Order: sequence, then structure tokens, then C-alpha cells
Amino acid sequence: MTASTLAPPSTEILVHGGFDLAAAAGFLMGFAPAGQAEAEPGALRMAFPVDGVWTPAGALLRQRSPGVVEVEVHGPEEHTEAVVAQVTRMCSLDVDATEFPAAGHRDPVVSLLQDLHPGLRPVLFASPYEAACWAVLSHRIWMTQAVRLRRRLTDRLGTEVDVGGVRLPSFPAPRELAKLEYLPGAPAHKLQRLRGIAQAAADGLLNAAALRAMPAEDALKQLQQLPGVGRFSAELILIRGAGHPDAFPRGESRLHEIMREAYHLPDASIAELTEIAESWAPFRSWASFLFRVEGEARMRESR
Repeated sequence: MTASTLAPPSTEILVHGGFDLAAAAGFLMGFAPAGQAEAEPGALRMAFPVDGVWTPAGALLRQRSPGVVEVEVHGPEEHTEAVVAQVTRMCSLDVDATEFPAAGHRDPVVSLLQDLHPGLRPVLFASPYEAACWAVLSHRIWMTQAVRLRRRLTDRLGTEVDVGGVRLPSFPAPRELAKLEYLPGAPAHKLQRLRGIAQAAADGLLNAAALRAMPAEDALKQLQQLPGVGRFSAELILIRGAGHPDAFPRGESRLHEIMREAYHLPDASIAELTEIAESWAPFRSWASFLFRVEGEARMRESR
């Protein structure tokens, strides 16, 4: 058997608590920054630079049973373990969700969301680095504009990865992004901030495990030292990049509006909404994600 016909390495992730890979794939197809089309019903393909070493790699995920997700790794064999760990985090499978239904038992609104989106866990950016880049690209512009900028950036500096017969773009590694001098449609200050993010990632300042090990407020303060990163962006990086499961986004006004409508509290302050979210612990990020997903679904239906 030649090297070209060898099957890619594969392994299994054991799932603790409810999880539906098809729901995760469905979310990712509708998430504009991902820009991924369905290639195999129920499967999920990903391509990304491996966190910390930044080599392009890919993974193909299939759920063979409720408690097992199979991961087929497409990339250098020496990075197989790192790729599996990264996709485990990206699908929020590194968190035991056995007690997540209890948040619904304490809050009937969350219970309804869990019923509407069974098995849906937060689907994350590939790394805090990618989340930080998205925060910079999308700041103060329309989503469609930010998506175009990200696509141009990936086309210009990224790498395509063959993931089970489908070629997917991998986001540029920090060393490539650090060279960026021009990107059509991107002002000079955004390019400068992106280069700063790239340097921070190369210096190990955007390590997911380290960020999650810190108290959330300490991690947010550290992230706000990055160029162009305020409270909203820091929360995006910590929650949607590092995958912190229990941080309530105090800077996300859209989430707050969705909550005010859901709880029939049109004048609720951020402090009051934060107090409501206390009952979701230790899954405040997860419950917030479901509010956001449902709010965006209703917005699409109303168009």
C-alpha cells in the first residue's frame, strides 16, 4: 500500500451529556464567518491552523452514536493529538454537559430554548487567535463587509486543506498575518491591529487553556490589552474562542435585547440581566449562545 492510499488517522471523542453533531453542522453552515456549505449530511468538516504550532490541518467529524464522535484527521501525523483536542474544544465536547439540563430546570425560558435546539452546544472559532482577528475585522462594519474581508484575507494568506475530498480554506497562521501590509477594503488601523494580534498569538498570549484557567474577569482584562480589543471583543475571544463555558456577556447588546424580549422585561438593566443569568451557572456562556441562536433564527424568519 502506498502512502497516498493510506487512510487518514482517526480517533473517537467520548461525549458526556447531550450533543447533536448535525445541529452543530447546521449552525456552522449558517454562521457567516465560517462560510461552509454542506458536503455530507450530518458530518462536519473543519480546516484551521493548529493552535500553537499554526500548521494547516483539517478534521472530518461523524457521530456514530449519541455518546461517540469519530474524528478523521487530515494533516501532519505528528499533530493528530493536537487536532483532536482542538476540534473537541471547537464543538464544546471538552465540557461535561450532563448537568446542563439543570439550568433549564431552574429557568423555564432556558428550558424552552433547550427543547427548541436539542443537543446544540456552542460551536467555537478554531482558536482565540481567530476569534480575535474576527473581532478586529468585524468592528464597526456590516457583517457582510466583515465576511468579505475575512475571505480576502484567507484567500491571500491562508492555505487550502483537503478534508476528505473537500478543499477548505485554513485561516492564515500568525507568521503570515504579521506580514500583511495591504488588504482591499481594510483601513490601515485594522491592519495594524491584526498584526498586533498575530504577534500576541505568536508570543503565546492567546492560549485557550491559559485563558480558561484564569478567573473570567482577569482573562477579560488581559485580553483588553490587545490592540483594538474592548469589552465586547474580549468576551467574544474568551467565550467563542477559548470556549469558557460560564461567562455572561455583559458587553453584547444584541443578546441583552433578546433577553429583554424573552423575559418580557423591556427596561431591564445589564445588572438585572446578569442576575437572571446567575441561575444558568455553570453554563452561562452556553445558555447565552442558545438565546443568540434563537434570536437570529427569528430575525431570519421575519425578513
